[in-house]
Amino acid sequence: MAKLSLLDVYKYLPQTNCGECGEVTCISFASKLLERKYKPTDCPSLVKDGKYKDKLQALLKLVAPPVKAVVIGKGKAAVTIGGKEVMYRHELTWHNPTALAIDVSDLDPPEKIEERCKKIESFRVVRIGQELKLDLVAVRAASGDPNRFEKAVEIVRKSCTYPMILCSFDPTVLAAVLRKPEVADSRPLLYAATKENWREMVVLAKKYQCPLVAFEPGSLVDLKSLVLTIKNAGVEDIVLDPGTYTEGPGLKETLNKFVMIRRAAIKAEDEGLGYPILGIPAVTWLDGGEDPVKSYEEAYLAAVMMVRSADILILHTLQPYALLALTTLRQNIYADPRKPAAVEAGLRTFGQPTEDSPVLITTNFALTYYTVANDIEAQGTTCYLLVADTGGLAVQVSVAGGQFNASVVKNLIDATKIESKVKHRKLIIPQLAARLKGDIEDVTKWEVIVGPRDSSEIKEFLKKVWTP
Repeated sequence: MAKLSLLDVYKYLPQTNCGECGEVTCISFASKLLERKYKPTDCPSLVKDGKYKDKLQALLKLVAPPVKAVVIGKGKAAVTIGGKEVMYRHELTWHNPTALAIDVSDLDPPEKIEERCKKIESFRVVRIGQELKLDLVAVRAASGDPNRFEKAVEIVRKSCTYPMILCSFDPTVLAAVLRKPEVADSRPLLYAATKENWREMVVLAKKYQCPLVAFEPGSLVDLKSLVLTIKNAGVEDIVLDPGTYTEGPGLKETLNKFVMIRRAAIKAEDEGLGYPILGIPAVTWLDGGEDPVKSYEEAYLAAVMMVRSADILILHTLQPYALLALTTLRQNIYADPRKPAAVEAGLRTFGQPTEDSPVLITTNFALTYYTVANDIEAQGTTCYLLVADTGGLAVQVSVAGGQFNASVVKNLIDATKIESKVKHRKLIIPQLAARLKGDIEDVTKWEVIVGPRDSSEIKEFLKKVWTP
């Protein structure tokens, strides 16, 4: 889609400017379609009017990403992977963040499985206004026993709301679980079809309408052949697993395969490899043991795979430091590189401020704002906080670039009417903006107090300098 122009898309639209889609013109709709803010089916005329049926189908094919989007699960918990259109995020923002799954073994006792599921579900961290969490549970039929696997899946289903990956190379084991409507209807990802079992796996995937993993650790030619065989047999939702090796030449080969698959799909438009890629950093633990170092090894392996186009990763560790590192990396990779992370400028209140409460100021760079806000809340400080529009830039950068200046502060004071809320005229600015003290005082006629360098010091700083 990144190569398409507005006219490429516009010629398939009704060109009536009816406005039913919410846009004023069809050319505006085409622009939003290129930005992935709309889908072709969001045009009411294309969907309702039979004479546009051929145009709709042509447009759907035209804008379909070279890497197919695959949905795992149903409802609010559903996870979409793939759907990539470009090799590099600066060309077009990457969508559908890498899904992170945690494995559960049916060899574990029920209470351990339940405990593990609760930990998976409870991992949630708010960073820059976004909730970072896990996405899936991969249930491994390590025992090879259909009954034991069925019990493990049932425990996971009741203990966790996330979609499942059902892992077994034995079709009979998966079939035993999929016979339960509540499992099959949840649309799990089936892992995995191989050269030996693909026929049986295709039958299961088609019967229960589930996405299917194609596993071939040999050559990419063999993987492509397996994928095309599965596709020709009637399965559309496929995920690729070219194998995961964690050390030496094997690791290099794994990462090279990931890149080659994505390049073949996007650059060469190879439909046989145009599917999401799955990596399994959890293989780090295959030699057994619970050495904490393995969590570190698994985390850096997962990070490299994520950067190298992995759309879904199966992990074993539940160490918070490892999961926080990966979810933070994912958040950064899948942010729009063309737009700074910013919050809305304006006035924020903490606690129940009065006319004697201090007034602080910061910028609207999201990381800066949420750091300051979280520190103020954690310290139990009551105050007003002015948030200046610096184009989403941090304090030091915006001071150097001129986006944070006396005029911006004056306009913010006027716009928020903070002068009517406090009887004093004192403003506390970040230490990194100390050079603006004189200018702000001249323009605003407020007394400016240079605050601490770090927002974690605000409470102690106010004890020393602020007298109501």
